[in-house]
Amino acid sequence: MIRAHVKAIVLACCIAALPAHAATDEAGFTSLFDGKTLTGWHSFGQKGAAKGWTVVDGMIHFQRNRKADAQDVADLVTDKEYENFHLKLEWKMTPCADAGIMFNVQESPKYHQTWETGPEMQIADLVCTKPDSYTLYERSGDLFDLISSDIENVREAGNWNAVEIIVDHGHVRFIQNGHTTVDTTLWTPEWNALVAKTKFAKMPDFARFHKGHIALQGGEDKGVEPITFVYRNLRIKELP
Repeated sequence: MIRAHVKAIVLACCIAALPAHAATDEAGFTSLFDGKTLTGWHSFGQKGAAKGWTVVDGMIHFQRNRKADAQDVADLVTDKEYENFHLKLEWKMTPCADAGIMFNVQESPKYHQTWETGPEMQIADLVCTKPDSYTLYERSGDLFDLISSDIENVREAGNWNAVEIIVDHGHVRFIQNGHTTVDTTLWTPEWNALVAKTKFAKMPDFARFHKGHIALQGGEDKGVEPITFVYRNLRIKELP
């Protein structure tokens, strides 16, 4: 009985010692965001988060307009690199906006953009982001420019969308609002042939890495500004 009591105290102390954003739930998911600061994140190629990224009401907000300086709206990336993982988050955006979630992103002076190395799950408003949201391979839930979902199930601007990215030894699944939009395997002959038909063929290090940062793209506008993205419930589980 005493031994069990001591173990409970030790466990409670260990949990209390974890930073808020590192709390792990029963399913093994760890929060990527503490709800108050952007600790654990920085903008691509920068030491801290760019001006466009803020925390409002316990959520990550991003805002930009066409005149914004590139450094102020640089993509937000995790400090930590991940290899095999299950990522979950929710997002919403203003009309006429689109962005992406990248993984296996590499940071180096030789790279100027996250998408030079990281494959992208496209997230986009359906209402008026023509032609993107009505173009195969560029709709929300697609593996941008490579694989398109069999359906369009993104919710209208202003509504929350729940997405998941699962990367397990090259096997990649995208899930949007409960529906699997992409199921593919990286680094196979079929994958290499697919990439060779796209603009990424000119990027020698695209999707070459087996480990890297996760990135939230600074996003684009399609005629309405400023654009705003909001993210919440960012959680990740590292897989064996």
